[in-house]
Amino acid sequence: MGSHDLQRFIAHPDVEIVAICDVDKERLKKAAELVPNARQYTDWRKLLKEESKNFDSINVSVPDHNHYAIAISAIRKGKHVYCQKPMCHDVAEIRKLTEAAVKAGIVSQLGTQHASGKGDRTGVQWIKEGHIGKIKKVYLCSNRPGATEAYRFPGPRPAGGEAPPEFLDWDLWTGTAPMRPYHPAIYHPAKWRAWQDFGTGWSGDIGCHIFDAVWKGMGLTAPRSVHARVQESWENSPQRRADTWPQSNHITWVFPGNEMTEAEEFTVEWFDGEFYPPEEVRSLFSLDDYPAESAMLVGTEGALLIPHTKMPVLLPAEKFGQISPPELEDRDHYHHFVDACLGKTKTESHFAQTGPMTEAIILGTVAIREPKKTLVWNTKKMKISNHPDAEKYLSREYRAGWEV
Repeated sequence: MGSHDLQRFIAHPDVEIVAICDVDKERLKKAAELVPNARQYTDWRKLLKEESKNFDSINVSVPDHNHYAIAISAIRKGKHVYCQKPMCHDVAEIRKLTEAAVKAGIVSQLGTQHASGKGDRTGVQWIKEGHIGKIKKVYLCSNRPGATEAYRFPGPRPAGGEAPPEFLDWDLWTGTAPMRPYHPAIYHPAKWRAWQDFGTGWSGDIGCHIFDAVWKGMGLTAPRSVHARVQESWENSPQRRADTWPQSNHITWVFPGNEMTEAEEFTVEWFDGEFYPPEEVRSLFSLDDYPAESAMLVGTEGALLIPHTKMPVLLPAEKFGQISPPELEDRDHYHHFVDACLGKTKTESHFAQTGPMTEAIILGTVAIREPKKTLVWNTKKMKISNHPDAEKYLSREYRAGWEV
């Protein structure tokens, strides 16, 4: 993702990359080929210290557990921040980072790049226009084929460890997380998402993409409660529950209703892995196979399907055939951020908007670790009022020497 982000920023005519940083020297070398004049670092703390006067904005595309430390340190220096989703590893970090960004007045953007696409923006507009009447329920899913093999590690953690390769600084990679013995192929570069120490699981990774248009279009606020189901093999394995995220999740949030909903409360459900939206929901879309990654809003007058990365569909199609998508200009999420830094616009996914959404999503990962319990959420106090033992998952203690 860091490589992709770098290439998108380079493509903006008003951007100069002055410094790059990676704990993996091989990846750093590849990045340097794209920006040969940029100074190179392996430790982000040294970059911030030595380059602070030379740059305006920083891009954070590292594993989730180090997002907050880097982003908050940059904000305290008055720097604009583009940060990959899910913004932070923990609920408490998200709240602090959101508040810091707003207080500092910096430009921020979460890496929900499809939020700038015509599909999501059309979905937001159609939700606000009320075509499907009062909204009754929302169903989110990410059942991407091949995801388990590519990103999810079934565990348990292998015994022992081995020396990391010379090109990788394992101490810097581990950062704020507990030090673990290095193992090839299960952490760096991609499978770290499967581990509770470093990632936020599948819902944390993709949830911000799928939820964004719904959250924005409906004007949602903090949930009242959250509940999760997981696959039995994970729930019944204490060793796996202490280390890895489950490979399948069904999360249900209860939100306060508003002028767009049918009732005073309504639910949003998330499905991944072996859990799928109900058949009666999937059958609402009969034009093709139900999109593996999508949001479905069911209303009193119809339904709205927002496939991930594609244009939304009003259902039933014959009822809404006369409604055409709005004419929207093309927008590049990265370039839009740069233009906002230059004072030309406002970002699509600024932290004040995406922070509360990400809090709700990561609160879902708290429920995952307390499966089958309904956790009642007090957002003002940041407390789980009925299961205080679950509050230990709202934040974590950083490794010695990595405190912010």
